[in-house]
Amino acid sequence: MFGESVPVVDVGSVPPDGYLLDVREDDEWAAGHAPEAVHVPLGRLAERAGEIPKDRQVYVVCRVGGRSAQAVQALNEAGWQAANVAGGMQAWALSGREMVSESGDRPHVA
Repeated sequence: MFGESVPVVDVGSVPPDGYLLDVREDDEWAAGHAPEAVHVPLGRLAERAGEIPKDRQVYVVCRVGGRSAQAVQALNEAGWQAANVAGGMQAWALSGREMVSESGDRPHVA
């Protein structure tokens, strides 16, 4: 769908101190997300893009990778260095990477 224009990295390649941008909806975020991730729903990306640093690599994640690929394409076309996290939060959870929930309940991918 996005071809060569969207760089992709696997979950294991996202460094612990990497800038992880989660573009899922509020309910998905609340159910479970990476502890240090920054939440900007895809629908609000254009209005909040100024909050995203341009001086470092941005790793973008959604549930499985479709929305994050859209975000990566838009960000890269506007001058950011962004990469799509392959498999999204489903792959993140399956790989055993740390997750938290907003409710304090056991985090999960919604």
